[in-house]
Amino acid sequence: MKYFAKIKYLGTAFHGFQVQPGLRTVQGELNDALNQAFGRPCRVTGCSRTDAGVHANEFCLTVECDGGTIPAEKLPIAVSRFLPEDLSLFYAEECGESFHPRYDVKEKEYLYRIMNTRIYDPFEYGRVWFLGRPITDEGLCRMNEAARHFIGRYDFSAFMSEGSDVEDTVRSVTSLSVVRNDDIVEVRISADGFLYNMVRIIVGTLTEVAFGRISPDDIPDIIASRDRSRAGMTAPAEGLYLNSVKY
Repeated sequence: MKYFAKIKYLGTAFHGFQVQPGLRTVQGELNDALNQAFGRPCRVTGCSRTDAGVHANEFCLTVECDGGTIPAEKLPIAVSRFLPEDLSLFYAEECGESFHPRYDVKEKEYLYRIMNTRIYDPFEYGRVWFLGRPITDEGLCRMNEAARHFIGRYDFSAFMSEGSDVEDTVRSVTSLSVVRNDDIVEVRISADGFLYNMVRIIVGTLTEVAFGRISPDDIPDIIASRDRSRAGMTAPAEGLYLNSVKY
């Protein structure tokens, strides 16, 4: 039987999604829990590869278990007692054999959270980027002005970590917004796909726009340059969440 499932996790104590020998990963914990729930080996295929420290509000995957007999609607409860507290499988349904959780994705949305106070909140530890310098209302306006320049289909090489071996670096960004929610500045970005560290570099660039080190009008030239050195810093992993996936 093949299941389509959704999970959420707090990435702080994980070394990313994909299995790595000797390291605690989301896929590794899932494999162990599912093997116990079904009483036989299962195969987990994810929609993405999140890095160490990155979180997910909605991460999609497939579970394949030959001879599996757990009804899809009961799978979340069946596996829950074998999962750690920082990982939850909250939805499952049967799916066709041809469905692939990565290659069939039409759009993903990422959320990035920045703490906008000088004093750190310990309850947000590992879940936000504590920037240490508040973003003013004027800075927020500049960030949104810059954000509009990212929307469209472009070569985003300038916003990909150096050393990546991806050859097709063209992506379509469908939305990008920056809003203030009490003490948190939230950046939301949707696209048909993302390059390695693309969201974190875009966020780092937007913060430099907020503080006046980069002009909003510089963004088109930075994109066109395909030069990583012209974009901003890579924001830390702890503020990033895979927020939703559309098929």
